[in-house]
Amino acid sequence: MSTFFSTFTPNPITSKPFLHHTHTHTHHPFTIKCNLTASPPLPAAVHTFWKWFSDQKVVSSKSPAKPGTVPEGLGLVAQRDIARNEVVLEVPKRFWINSDTVSGSDIGRVCDGLKPWISVALFLIREKLRGEDEGSSWKNYVNILPQSTDSTIFWSEEELSEIEGTQLLSTTLSVKEYVKNEFLQVQAQVILPNKQLFPFPVTLDDFIWAFGILRSRAFSRLRGQNLVLIPMADLINHSPSITTEDYAYEIKGAGLFSRDQIFSLRSPIPVKSGEQVLIQYDLNKSNAELALDYGFIESTPDRNTYTLTLQISDSDPFFDDKLDIAEANGTKEVQYFDITLGQPLPPKMLPYLRLVALGGTDAFLLESIFRNAVWDHLELPVSRDNEEVICQVVRGACKSALSSYRTTIEEDEKLIEGGNMDPRLAIAVGIRAGEKKVLQHIDGIFKEREMELNEYEYYQERRLRDLGLVGEQGDIIFWEPK
Repeated sequence: MSTFFSTFTPNPITSKPFLHHTHTHTHHPFTIKCNLTASPPLPAAVHTFWKWFSDQKVVSSKSPAKPGTVPEGLGLVAQRDIARNEVVLEVPKRFWINSDTVSGSDIGRVCDGLKPWISVALFLIREKLRGEDEGSSWKNYVNILPQSTDSTIFWSEEELSEIEGTQLLSTTLSVKEYVKNEFLQVQAQVILPNKQLFPFPVTLDDFIWAFGILRSRAFSRLRGQNLVLIPMADLINHSPSITTEDYAYEIKGAGLFSRDQIFSLRSPIPVKSGEQVLIQYDLNKSNAELALDYGFIESTPDRNTYTLTLQISDSDPFFDDKLDIAEANGTKEVQYFDITLGQPLPPKMLPYLRLVALGGTDAFLLESIFRNAVWDHLELPVSRDNEEVICQVVRGACKSALSSYRTTIEEDEKLIEGGNMDPRLAIAVGIRAGEKKVLQHIDGIFKEREMELNEYEYYQERRLRDLGLVGEQGDIIFWEPK
């Protein structure tokens, strides 16, 4: 019965290691506080960076916001009251770091043909490791970058043990393995053969650091830009209370007669002088994605998701027919369904489940005569046996997944209520509690379906009704011979 059902696996969005979906960045938050009180002094490197940007006429003492120490670490703090949608900062293209920046640098020649994120990662590592006396202006920016974030890619083995059994753990490990493989390849092909450009040792830890910086700070979904770091702008932190991503930033022309481009950052809400300027990073990311990318999570239920992985078994005697039907209706041999706490199942999940479980006396629906209409039939219960199978398999998988955690929901919630946890432990407890709640949510949906199996109208009954052979009470109509 379980042959068609793959184990629950990492969310395919988070385990695809890349930055085409990364929104912005942070080195920081788990909880968000806007008001600043008794802030510690800014590090000297931040003062140097601000002076550099001031000397370049990007910012000034009259700028609406400047770097400040905040609960999350560093952030942008309003120097005066800022109105909703007011421009907070504008950064010309010559101060962006992207693949074009790398192409124009000393290592541009050897980075040609590399993936954009890898070339930018090498650029960051080189700027970080090269000596102060080599005179790179980018050093002013690299010096204010954090040595790590609370992203799970930076967690120790002991810290990772707190998310044992979660999809986030398997995703984190797969991402780290991906980064390791990319590093070994670029080390052999670029770093070691070009010691004059990389005269210092470059380690896997350096590469993971650069990956983490890009994962957490790079802006994307910008016009004409796949991956770009925007110094100063990337200090802005996230607020869960901001529920719109619209108009927070954009790329625009520098002027009517200028071909230059400017990155423009706006405040989506009014901000009082002395408070942080904040934005919404990404409304669509799950807590697992937030933890992996940025190193924080939110307490809102709709950030808790679990990814159900279904697969048409290649040993299924009807494999080819089922795959044809799946692909004709926008699904695949292996299909991922993200399920969110408290939300209905994804629209295509039940039809796909019924398709994968289809067999026995229901297999006639796979015949070519039904090919154009079969998905419509799968939108509704096919037979009691088919519906019972999918309920039992999904519930069994939920039970198995729940048994893989080290703690219960009750134990997690007790820790959450107690508070005063280390930020990484708080992330771990929130993630594992959230996943368990979603698993219980899924189990509850299919438990209810199981209890209603006798109440559903199945294909054969629907067909008889359409032919006028079933009465209003569901009884079969017979005609007496004349």
